[in-house]
Amino acid sequence: MDRDEILLDCEERMEKASHVLTEQLKGLRTGRANPGLVDSIRVDYYGSPTPLKQLANISVPEPQQIVIRPFDAGVLGDIVKAIQASDVGLAPNNDGKVVRLNIPPLSTERRKQLVARVKEFAEESRVSIRNIRRDANKHADQAEKDKVLSEDERNDLKESIQELTKKYEGKINESAASKEKDIMDE
Repeated sequence: MDRDEILLDCEERMEKASHVLTEQLKGLRTGRANPGLVDSIRVDYYGSPTPLKQLANISVPEPQQIVIRPFDAGVLGDIVKAIQASDVGLAPNNDGKVVRLNIPPLSTERRKQLVARVKEFAEESRVSIRNIRRDANKHADQAEKDKVLSEDERNDLKESIQELTKKYEGKINESAASKEKDIMDE
């Protein structure tokens, strides 16, 4: 691998790790209703687990309520079952046309648990970023051994990899801090 390939691979993988964290944080509750809480719930639709967002329109008409309006009314019961089976911890109300989810306010203790969960997710992402850095540094060392890079080029490449690492760790820290603030404010 040459310098550009190593950097590109490193950046793509770090971007994916950052994206995974963003998706994990979307699914965490704050005191407000958010369609991201139920987007990824899988519903058994004609024998196939299908994401809820592909089966229904999910809206937030007021800050404490999520309304799920299925495209096919026949799937309402399956949606209710999937929500009850998920770890969202919300009780669905089915009126025959839509499913309503009322979001209760979070207790202080629950907020602290959620913040701890955010910190776990963020740490997992930082570890992932560091593992990607380690792999990229190994590729740089290997490129030098294979005479693709000189020692100075390898050192420059490692500095660039470290800059990418700092950039993506910063993104992860910002995302986590923002979610923690959302959870604690209310």
